[in-house]
Amino acid sequence: MSTAIEPLGDWQRSHHCGALGAQHVGQRVTLMGWVAKRRDHGGVIFVDLRDRHGVTQVVFNPQHNPQAHRRAEGLHNEYVIAVQGVVEARPEGMINLRLATGAIEVNADTLRPLNTSPPPPFAIDESGDLGEELRLRYRYLDLRRPPMQRNLLLRHRAYQATRRLLDGLGFMEVETPFLIRSTPEGARDYLVPSRVHPGEFFALPQSPQIYKQILMIAGYDRYFQIVKCFRDEDLRADRQPEFTQIDIEMSFISERDIMAVAEDLLCALFAQLIEVELPRPFLHLTYREAMDRFGSDKPDLRFGLELMDVAAAAIASEFKVLHGVLEAGGQVKGINVKGCASFSRSQLDELVTYAQQVGAKGMSWIKHTPQGLESSIAKFFSPQAQALLIEALGSEPGDLLLMVADQPAVVAKVLGALRLELARRLDLLPEGAWRPLWVTEFPLLEYDPEAKRYAAMHHPFTAPMEADLPLLSTDPGAARARAYDLVLNGNEIAGGSIRIFQRPVQSRLFELLGITQEEAAEKFGFLLEALEFGAPPHGGIAFGFDRLVALLAGVDSLREVIAFPKTNKAVGLMEKAPGPVDQTQLRELGIQLRP
Repeated sequence: MSTAIEPLGDWQRSHHCGALGAQHVGQRVTLMGWVAKRRDHGGVIFVDLRDRHGVTQVVFNPQHNPQAHRRAEGLHNEYVIAVQGVVEARPEGMINLRLATGAIEVNADTLRPLNTSPPPPFAIDESGDLGEELRLRYRYLDLRRPPMQRNLLLRHRAYQATRRLLDGLGFMEVETPFLIRSTPEGARDYLVPSRVHPGEFFALPQSPQIYKQILMIAGYDRYFQIVKCFRDEDLRADRQPEFTQIDIEMSFISERDIMAVAEDLLCALFAQLIEVELPRPFLHLTYREAMDRFGSDKPDLRFGLELMDVAAAAIASEFKVLHGVLEAGGQVKGINVKGCASFSRSQLDELVTYAQQVGAKGMSWIKHTPQGLESSIAKFFSPQAQALLIEALGSEPGDLLLMVADQPAVVAKVLGALRLELARRLDLLPEGAWRPLWVTEFPLLEYDPEAKRYAAMHHPFTAPMEADLPLLSTDPGAARARAYDLVLNGNEIAGGSIRIFQRPVQSRLFELLGITQEEAAEKFGFLLEALEFGAPPHGGIAFGFDRLVALLAGVDSLREVIAFPKTNKAVGLMEKAPGPVDQTQLRELGIQLRP
């Protein structure tokens, strides 16, 4: 039976679909929403009516109102309807404990169909086995699903909690422009052609970095903003071309002050949104400590498997390959995989293959058995060398020892990745455990051998540590930055630094980065000039808001907490963006496309 669409008229919704309970029994209500499910039980029709607040069961009984019942016969999933009726307690034994409204139902006497729907391409329910492309193509349907509604509600609550806390700490929210000048400070910019100024372009901001520094110079000593940022870069698995960050900047402060605010914010979000008390004080590791012990500048501390230096055992051995690596300035490090000497040969071969896939030339393994060390390389290790190896790795019978020899960067990369892979395979990641830490004292600069110049480890406005200022003239590569990252369970969720606030130091950094005085004046002249007008000491931090909400929601992908995300190829499947524009628009902008 077809159902004619009616106008809403003067009807007004009295309650949301998740609001009704036993206290409303006997009340007449008006509900509006989508048909989540329709069931015909021997003439009585039951409809689960859904809106973003929940689900209410509506009953159409032909004995109660034949006309409403006849109309309900034509309803299908995702039809939009309005109903009026009286709230009744469900019969004994029919209460649905899985629903917040499961103790009641609405006995309908009036139905107004407001719109129809074809059968949706997937079920609008909790199903998790949906292809992501299908979900993104029909995002307007995917967003009706309860998991997505919960995630976006959590995101909304995170916005509000952030604003409340920072406002209470005396921060002022200030908006900065989206149309800015393109500056050479990181990833590739998204460019916006100017019609009014032919041949010239705006850029979309990769971050509000320069503007927030200008605000500090202007005297707004506590600024924050929840802001969109844009990077036109080759995307990796879980990156978005447009992303959101909580941007914070402060004047007359030290690293300690900024870290305290960041910890307050993170702890408040976890406490208010998921009722988790994060352990304070947060652990601090220098960049060098993190790389030496975990092979990563964003280590996951929920499990052990630390990297250990076994150079002494390698030197005492007769294994010439290890001697050669050490003589070339390399490292020999290992991981003790406790209790895993029982690994089969195929499991060990898989680990060797994995190590090679992430950059190792090879990987050695040794089983520590009750009879001693067993491996194809054990013959190269004298009793003294074996004793040194066992001591260095804290090994005991039943353990599996894995070793990599190469240059320090390769050893860290391989063993750091292997450590995470072993944690996944051995199920070492405890549910509900949170281990936040600060990583500090990053290198200020990285040398790019291809470009034959230095590049900024963070960005060109990061201040060197005061003790390392003389190194800018003698050994720039050894200078440490006043930079800090906040890491949670192996995820970098925030990063920041104390900024350069004196023009001579900023000019020296530009020089080291290969930015000429002319280019600096052209691209950053307004900042250099502003630094001369009483710039205060200042610094800040930015939280990756999407990643933070994903952690709070317990999901792996950023796309689960963004209303309208792009694919990992930077495509909007629903609206088919990016797309072509017509020739009239191009002519207005003075742009001609190359074939």
